[in-house]
Amino acid sequence: MQVKEQEVIWLQGAGCTGCSVSLMNSVSPNIKNLLLDEIVPGKHINLLFHPTLMAGSGDLSIEVVLGEEKKTDYLLILEGAIPTAKGGIFATAGEEKGEPVTIHSHFKKLAERALAVVAVGTCASFGGIPAAKPNPTGSKSAQEVLDEENIKVPCINIPGCPPHPDWFVATVTYIMLNGLPPADKLDDLKRPTFIYGQLIHENCPRRAFFDEGKFAKNFGDEGCLYELGCKGPFTYADCPNRLWNGGINWVIGAGSPCLGCVEPIFPDTSGPFYKKISQWEKFKLPVKKES
Repeated sequence: MQVKEQEVIWLQGAGCTGCSVSLMNSVSPNIKNLLLDEIVPGKHINLLFHPTLMAGSGDLSIEVVLGEEKKTDYLLILEGAIPTAKGGIFATAGEEKGEPVTIHSHFKKLAERALAVVAVGTCASFGGIPAAKPNPTGSKSAQEVLDEENIKVPCINIPGCPPHPDWFVATVTYIMLNGLPPADKLDDLKRPTFIYGQLIHENCPRRAFFDEGKFAKNFGDEGCLYELGCKGPFTYADCPNRLWNGGINWVIGAGSPCLGCVEPIFPDTSGPFYKKISQWEKFKLPVKKES
């Protein structure tokens, strides 16, 4: 049986590479399985370009995706926000006629021919830390740039700082099995509802403490972490059920409050991280679709 290749181009904008590091720590499938094996029977991911993982460098690696032989029907993955101030010069990849080419420029050209854009991490999905105030680089999310440039390509957001590796793997697997997810499989922030469909608060092991009104006053105390700044009551993700590091633990299990890193209000409005939220009206929370 002939194996069908799903080509993937991965751009990195303004960020810390933490999303790629998280993906490389995927347990099942591991990164070797993901890149070399059939992720689903008869289908294989062909990672054409990834600045951190690929062995190639220089002009030849840039030509793989930006040469005269224009490709189509690939998934365009964006990690990190897209700087737009001062012509986007704060994030570049490669050169043209001796001048650096911005990620902003690469993204626009590649998005026009892509099957879909997948924004990996909160920086790509919502702007994240690079777009935090005062945002001198003019960093923007993938969807913001698509809207500004009137590029009508589907965009799927997989936020997290960083996102769980399973979230990316599951989303790409879904696409390879079923095609692009329909609108009813995404929430109003274009996140897959099978990942971001329930509040952290609904499945938190400390929920009973919240219901009883028993709140921890100091780190290490028994009780709900709301008084210590937990953002679980308005954060949508499956962390309590999926856990991290191969199912070993997760942030609240380790005694820290949820920081709400999968939400568009991270980090500006969700801070200070370790202080109780007292002004709920300052949060512009989206209306959720039923999963």
